Amino acid sequence: MKKLVTLVLLLVIVGATWLFIPKKAEQASNKPGMERLVLTGSSTVAPLAAEIGRRFEALHSNVRVDVQTGGSSRGINDVRSGLADIGMASRALKENESGLFSFTIATDGIGMIVNRANPVTALDRQQIIDIYTGKITDWQAVGGNADPITVVNKAEGHSTLELFLHHFDLQNSAVKAHVIIGDNQQGIKTVAGNPDAIGYVSIGSAEYEAQHDAAIKLLPLDGVAASVENVQNGAFPLARPLNLVTRSEPAGIIKAFIEFARSRQVDDLVMAQYFVPVAH
Repeated sequence: MKKLVTLVLLLVIVGATWLFIPKKAEQASNKPGMERLVLTGSSTVAPLAAEIGRRFEALHSNVRVDVQTGGSSRGINDVRSGLADIGMASRALKENESGLFSFTIATDGIGMIVNRANPVTALDRQQIIDIYTGKITDWQAVGGNADPITVVNKAEGHSTLELFLHHFDLQNSAVKAHVIIGDNQQGIKTVAGNPDAIGYVSIGSAEYEAQHDAAIKLLPLDGVAASVENVQNGAFPLARPLNLVTRSEPAGIIKAFIEFARSRQVDDLVMAQYFVPVAH
């Protein structure tokens, strides 16, 4: 009986020690003075913010930058509620979003994309409207092959959707979409994998992927080629700022990150993502 009691006590001690070790290890991993910077929002801004974050961490060993997507609306809502330190928004703030602070880190455009195998090289404004509202349903009606059009639309909460609808004076309820996508990469993969698809995404993302063998091509808009160069010179009609948003005047590490993200130190990262750097 005594041996049994002794054995039980040993097991309890060993178990308690085993439970204690991970806790101590976890505590040891939380280094004193370590700061976590949380950014949420636009899937267009996120890849750039992540690259900027990595470079910022290299210069600030006590900081960890956590970048999460979910759309511009999520970023703005998260900042308002305190769930994020910085929101990422690929658009300007709206009138009902007053009280927030916005800082542009780059400029981008929104372009129409089709599969590279599609013989169509241009669509006018009315043709795009008619395709997205279901009045034109076959590529043959706009000079393409006799194949049904697959309309790819953005999900609610993404600023790309809002800007597209505003530019073409459309209501989302009027759009007859076959596929709903979230981020730019999903849109590019969808169109690249479907010779009859049409969508709209970040020009920077599309130009980058097209030059890295993605089976897509950008169509001109209002007679202007969809290119980073035309976004930069102001000729492209559908451009937008890529912003970092805060709930209050930035201070401390948040201010340092935003200033870094707007500095010449990251111009190469901005251009590597095929966006246009801010003027210095």
